[in-house]
Formats: sequence, C-alpha cells, structure tokens
Amino acid sequence: MRRLIIGFAIGAALGVPLGALCARVRWIRDTLGVLALGLQTLPSVCWVPLALLWFGQEESAVLFVVVMGTIWAVVIAVQESVLNVQPLYLRAAMTMGSKGWHLWLRVIFPAALPGILSGMKQGWAFAWRSLMAAEIFVVILTGFGLGSLLHAGRELLRMDQVMGVMTVVVLVGLLADLIFFSPLERWLRRSRGL
Repeated sequence: MRRLIIGFAIGAALGVPLGALCARVRWIRDTLGVLALGLQTLPSVCWVPLALLWFGQEESAVLFVVVMGTIWAVVIAVQESVLNVQPLYLRAAMTMGSKGWHLWLRVIFPAALPGILSGMKQGWAFAWRSLMAAEIFVVILTGFGLGSLLHAGRELLRMDQVMGVMTVVVLVGLLADLIFFSPLERWLRRSRGL
C-alpha cells in the first residue's frame, strides 16, 4: 500500500503542473500533451522492462512503474479541465482585474477542479493496475506484495489465492473511493450548491 500511495502522490504532484503547463502553452500542449495521450494508452506492464533495466530489482522500479501509470492520466485530465473552463469566467475575472496567479488560484483552478478530481480518480485506478503489474515482475525476488501473491497463486494453481488477492484489490479500490474520493466529491458538490 505504501508503494501505491507514494507512487500516486509523485505522479499526481508531477501531473498537475504538467497538465496546467500543457493547457497554458500551446507548443507544449502540441508536444507533451500529444505524447501524454500516447503514453496513457501504453499498458503499465510495458514500463516494467525499462524499470528493471534502470533500477534493477529495487523498490524504485516499482515506484517508477506506478508513477508512469498515474502521471499521464492526471496530465490529460488537468489539461482538458483547464482548457474547458468557461470563457465567461475568465473574461469576468479579467474585467475585474484578476490576472496571473490570482486568476489561476481564484478562477481557473476552482472551475477546473471537478475534472481534475475525476482525473485523480482515474490516475488512482491506473496506479493500482501499475502496482500489480510491477509487483508481479519486480517484487517476486525482493519481497512481499499483492502482485507477488497473485503470481504465486497462479504458479501453484491456487485458484482460491488468486481470487482472494483479486478480491482484496477490488476492496482496497472501493475503500479508497469511499474514504478519500467520495468525500471530496461530496464537498465539491456542496461547495457549488449542487
């Protein structure tokens, strides 16, 4: 779980500013934005060989795969959310003298927040999948993880173990939504009078 939280946090922390930068600067959107779209479609398991070459059988290899699974979904969500902020909001704020960081913090970011939160949820789901892929290949030799338990169950033909691990993965995903994302979404809807 620690690997998941750290990898997701790093991916989100990198993805939010990169997505905002893509939305703000056209040539970056035309290069990095397109690259992000392509890399998001790449299955997380494809990052495992590269991670093993760069980091070996280390914890950092797992974190790299989780970050790469998270970051592109967040970049795309932030970019699209910022680009879809109502022009009326921007014109009204600029008419009242808002510009620079004030415009970003008081108008653009709050208006884009629902889409950003949706991208975070998607990034979390991709982080989970990435963690399972990385643990199946990397953690087998280095330690314990749900991915290695899943792999061991398959190797030993233990259907009960495989189904048990799959159930735990689903339950953790549901708990993350129940404890973290759902309260944030409720707060966001309440703060907007919905």
